[in-house]
Order: sequence, then C-alpha cells, then structure tokens
Amino acid sequence: MPAALSPSRAADFMACPMRYRFRVVDRLPSPPTPASARGTLVHAVLERIFDLPPAGRTLDAARRLVPREWQRLVLAEPGLADLLAERAGHADEWFAAAAALLETWFGIEDPTRLEPAERELYVEADLDGLLLRGYVDRLDVAPDGALRVVDYKTGRSPSERFEARALFQLKFYALVLWRRRGTIPRMLQLVYLGNGELVRYEPDEQDLVGVERKIRALWAAIGRAAATGDWRPSPGRLCDWCEYRPICPAWGGTPPPLPDDAGTLALAPAASDPLEGAG
Repeated sequence: MPAALSPSRAADFMACPMRYRFRVVDRLPSPPTPASARGTLVHAVLERIFDLPPAGRTLDAARRLVPREWQRLVLAEPGLADLLAERAGHADEWFAAAAALLETWFGIEDPTRLEPAERELYVEADLDGLLLRGYVDRLDVAPDGALRVVDYKTGRSPSERFEARALFQLKFYALVLWRRRGTIPRMLQLVYLGNGELVRYEPDEQDLVGVERKIRALWAAIGRAAATGDWRPSPGRLCDWCEYRPICPAWGGTPPPLPDDAGTLALAPAASDPLEGAG
C-alpha cells in the first residue's frame, strides 16, 4: 500500500497519536455506535435524495428512503442490525431521530433548487509521494465553474474554539481538488444538522498553501512516531468518547504489543480503512 493520509486519520493524530496508533498500526476495529450508525444512515439518504427528480425531493420522500437505505446498509454491514437489536423497544425513537435530522436539513437547504455535480466523490492527489485521499459528501459546480464543497455533520456545530478543527477537513479536500483540477473551490460549507447551522468559508491560495505546509509537518511527525514507536497519548475531553480508553496507558490501560511491521503499517493504511466517518 502507498503512503496515504485522509482527513480523519490526520485528525486522529493531531488529537492523539495513540489513537492514530490504535486505528492505523494496531488496526483495532471501531465498532459502530447508535450515533455513528444514524449518521451513516442520514448521509445515505442525503445522497440518494438527488436520484429523484427535483420536484420529488420532498421531506416525505426522504422519510420513505430511511427504511430502504437502512436495509441496504445492513446488507453491507450485518453488525448494524445487531446494534439496533440491542435497542429493543427504542428502535422507533432511533429512526425518528434520523428523520428529525433530515427535517432540519430541509429547513437549511432546498434540494429542489440543487443539482450536485458529485455525491460521495472519492478524491485523491499526490503530494510528493504521499497520497491525500478522502470522500466529499457533495460537490456543487456553478454555471461559471466555481466549486462548492459541502460536508454534512449530524452533530451540533462546535464552539469557535474548535471551528478551525472542523474546517480542516474541508480545507484538506479543497487542497486535493486544487492539486487535482487546478481550481481552488470558491466555497467550503459545513451543514450541521444537530442544530441547523451552516458554516461557510471562502478559501484562497494562501489558505491552501498553509494547509499543505501543515500536512507535510504532520506527516513528518507521523514518520518520527513510526520510526521511534513513540505514540504518546494526549489525554483530554475527547477521551470521554474514545472507544480505546480502556486500553489507553493514559487511563491505566495496556495497549497490545506493537506489530513487527509497525513502522510500515503506520504509513500505509489498510485497504479496508474507512476514509471518513459520517460526521
């Protein structure tokens, strides 16, 4: 596998090198949670709604897509069915919460007036031997060729303190699109369905040069950790939601022994590694 980096794995390392190690080097599974499964389902519906003609892109149509898309997801990942089975007596509430997020989206954007150029678009670009890659939720192209990169988030918008971290993912995509197509996206747009907020940002060349510089420095840091085996944890507020906390040394846990080829694994994510989460 070639050296590769996605926004999610970059965010893992920036937040906590130990988390990056657990995911990329140890390749420990990250079981779906009710929240992540709901996010995946909502993303699927928001992708499929544009298969319908503009007049048919209604909230009722989106609600009807929910059970169909759920069955498609379960066929691809049977473990999701077990996840919902564990919520015996609460499945209706879980589906209603997904429908509520869709309703919020219809209050933010009007799909009858949108015609995305791409949905769930895989993008990649070579940065001196490092493959930058990921999936863009939606790419809109204006009549004049201007690009708008759109990412759906099923959570709430972050405070100003954490907004830059959220925008990093879209700036990463903007850099890839610039390197791939020679065009800097005019607009980056985060759609927060948890509280119905839009965050928009207009990048320029200076922004993206800065992102490239940051990625190079980040990759160098990952390389040093791979060479030394020093994946030190960064304990903080996010630990409360980390699935690896029980085995994290910052919390008294014991990580598995490093694989013999840990250095190689750290720089070449598994082919099955999900590039992005549902957000």
